[in-house]
Amino acid sequence: MQEARGASVARIAEAQEATTAAEGVRVTDRRRVVLDDSPEGVRVQDATGAAEPSLKPKYVEELEARTRAAEGLAIDVQARFEQVRAELRRETDEIRQRLARTADERVQRDRAAFIASLLPVLDNLQLAIKAAEGGGSIEALLDGLRGTASGYENALSAAGAEPFKALGETFDPELHEAVDTTEVEPARDNTITAEYSRGYRLGNQLLRPARVQVGKNRQPSAISHQPDRADDIEW
Repeated sequence: MQEARGASVARIAEAQEATTAAEGVRVTDRRRVVLDDSPEGVRVQDATGAAEPSLKPKYVEELEARTRAAEGLAIDVQARFEQVRAELRRETDEIRQRLARTADERVQRDRAAFIASLLPVLDNLQLAIKAAEGGGSIEALLDGLRGTASGYENALSAAGAEPFKALGETFDPELHEAVDTTEVEPARDNTITAEYSRGYRLGNQLLRPARVQVGKNRQPSAISHQPDRADDIEW
């Protein structure tokens, strides 16, 4: 194999010498002849061994490098953005769940406090029933009923519900419900003369209007009639 490759190199050299001799020009071939195991067997390499120069202008190469750097930076920024968005979504879900739990716990506490405030009312009612069944006096029965009413009012007040005055006030359809009317003097027209059930507010919210009786002046007002001068003329 080595002898065959040597023969090939010799033939190449002889062909080059013959060519230069025919042309009458002396040429020194500085290319290297490389022997390897490739199918060709012989390769001719430039003496300098340098790679082929790039055909792209320098500014194009710089733009391509900048583009690759910008693409890499954009990929990093997008990955960071996705990470931050996932963290914000997780934190938002946790805050929402925590607020929901806090609201539920507050509702449960308020409900328990209101129910606890109604238990004394039930106790007073049960005492009044026992007094009536045991043949107790009317005074004892009244005391039980008064205690029941007082306990119920305290429970409503603790919950924020407050009654408002209606008797003697001017009728207001936003606060009062007129059940019936009664005739009154003109000075008390549209004035509440009786209260059948109390009205209640919860802060600025109206829980229930007061059911009342409203005074109305039904006497027609006296209107002086002055005859027309034309009526006094006799024809």
